[in-house]
Amino acid sequence: MDRITFFRRFNPNLAVTTHVSNQGQGAFMVRREITTHDSMIPGEHDDRTAPSFRNRKGRGPHKGRFDRSRRDRHRGGQSGSFSGGPGPRSRLEDTDGDVTMSDGSQDSSGQNRFTPYGRPSRKGEGRFERDRRPFKGGRGGSFRGGERGGGGGSGLGARARSGWFKVTIPHGKKYDKKWLLTALQNICSVPYRPVQYHVDHNRAHFYVDDLNAANALHKCSHKITDTDGYKVEVHVNNCHPPSFVMSDLKPEHLEHLKQCMAKRFDGSQQALDLNNIRTDPDLVSQNVEVTLNRKISMEAVIKIIEENIPELTSLNLSNNRIHKLDELTELVTKVPNLKTLNLSHNELKSDKELDKVKGWKLVELWLNRNPLCEYFKDQASYISAVRQRFPRLLKLDGHDLPPPIGFDVETPTSIPQCKGSCFGSDEIKALILRFLQQYYSIYDSSDRQPLLDAYHDGASFSLTTPFSSQNPSRSSLGEYHKDSRNLKRLKDPTMRFRLLKHTRLNVVAFLNELPKTQHDIASFTVDVNTYTNTLLTFTVSGVFKEVVVDGKSREPTMAFSRVFITVPAGNSGLCIVNDHLFVRMATTEEIRKAFVAPAPTPSSSPVPTLTAPQQEMLTAFSQKSGMNLEWSQKCLQDNEWDFNRAAQIFTQLRSEDKIPDVAFIK
Repeated sequence: MDRITFFRRFNPNLAVTTHVSNQGQGAFMVRREITTHDSMIPGEHDDRTAPSFRNRKGRGPHKGRFDRSRRDRHRGGQSGSFSGGPGPRSRLEDTDGDVTMSDGSQDSSGQNRFTPYGRPSRKGEGRFERDRRPFKGGRGGSFRGGERGGGGGSGLGARARSGWFKVTIPHGKKYDKKWLLTALQNICSVPYRPVQYHVDHNRAHFYVDDLNAANALHKCSHKITDTDGYKVEVHVNNCHPPSFVMSDLKPEHLEHLKQCMAKRFDGSQQALDLNNIRTDPDLVSQNVEVTLNRKISMEAVIKIIEENIPELTSLNLSNNRIHKLDELTELVTKVPNLKTLNLSHNELKSDKELDKVKGWKLVELWLNRNPLCEYFKDQASYISAVRQRFPRLLKLDGHDLPPPIGFDVETPTSIPQCKGSCFGSDEIKALILRFLQQYYSIYDSSDRQPLLDAYHDGASFSLTTPFSSQNPSRSSLGEYHKDSRNLKRLKDPTMRFRLLKHTRLNVVAFLNELPKTQHDIASFTVDVNTYTNTLLTFTVSGVFKEVVVDGKSREPTMAFSRVFITVPAGNSGLCIVNDHLFVRMATTEEIRKAFVAPAPTPSSSPVPTLTAPQQEMLTAFSQKSGMNLEWSQKCLQDNEWDFNRAAQIFTQLRSEDKIPDVAFIK
């Protein structure tokens, strides 16, 4: 079997060309050239030298040379087995790194010359086309030329002909659009303009039409860390021009759309009716296609609204086959006063789409005839889901809703000032204030043992401090935290019971172990919770400081809230059956108001020995101010017994509500 027959058994498409040349003196040189439809394999030898080829298992003396030359043809490399063949870098290249297609097609004699590394003609491009893979961004990717190994440092090479690139961020749905684009722009070395940002499943996409921006965005992959500590991936791929670019509305079409919207606008109601706008006769007659479920059409409508009717309050988008509300997100800030929105008879499949427009403070909304309405088990859950996005909503699908209940947290407002004490009656007020004055005069003394008379034999006491993930023992609450019964911190029921103090002896013994204190009675606020003939429950709140050994108070100021459950005892007295104390650090405002008018030191005689004029002045001041003698005396003493000055200070403090209620108990 000769060599030609051998080749044709494996490749019926072989063509053989025989060249005979006269060498002189009766000698002839026969050269045969074997070719296929795709490429040519030259034979640089005559029939007198029989070549050896590798068999099907890859064995043979020419295995290395033959394999290497064929592999190099695919990747554009230069093989050393062809001494006369031109290399890929030896030809002229264009600015994009693409090899000139017509170079080296003929030799000087006008005959076709074998060019193993030249780019194939369009006709024979099929075999090489599979190697011209498009750019793949992402992890481990790189910008490659149109030909694998093809020269040029521009990156995308011949594949960048369209000029458009699709940028994909895996898991981009969880990121805020503004945050993501800003983070990319901050680290991107080339300014870019994101086009048609959208979310598809869990991925976020947008387009750019600049090669340098695409290269720069590709380099941003894994350089941004999100709030969860993960690196943000950025994939960039060369793509065909997006459909919205190919179908862009022409200027004359936009003018027709503007006139159509003007016809549908009601200026008296500031309402725009775009119901089924794609079938509007004015647009159909002008062959203008406006489909609001396409981004380009919706953006055109939004732009016209922004430029002409930003004061819009009502918008009807029903019957427009809308399945997403991404574009309407931009309209929320451009038309902030919108109160009525009609999205009925569309194709919204999830109530999560409403999150994109929940910035509107809507009072009327239509969603009927959308697939999302079928996913709720009942009307109550449907209303609840919608009102989570629009808490001010009063009408849904044309039906009135009950008035909303809750705080308007979106409206910036200051916290209202705290109200004063609530007693319910003057009789209860006098009873509680007398009890508190007696209780805290003993509690702030050096010995708390007399408090035994204030507690019932079977009384119980508990102490609580705020829950904190930090170590509270290092703060000023350390002395209180070790005995805290905060149920969020304590899970062991045995420890919970152990920290609950039972019987009055154990209660008072524990109170004696707590730090010595000085309470600001003027800061007290009392709220009566329950009052019957046999039970009185009230809460007292205020601030205090701890007292060190030398009798001086120390920073910082603390706040407390104490719930007393009491029963009647003796003549107009109270007996504690349950006492719960909550201690925390005081706020800045509480510290600022604390100890402005310190409480007088308890004494056995409310009126010490005074001169006759002072006694007369004290009686008159007590009558005019309404305060008892003890507080009236303090006011006069602080003002050096100047009646007018004391009266002026009293009036000022009284108007600022800085005089405690105990000052008026007589």
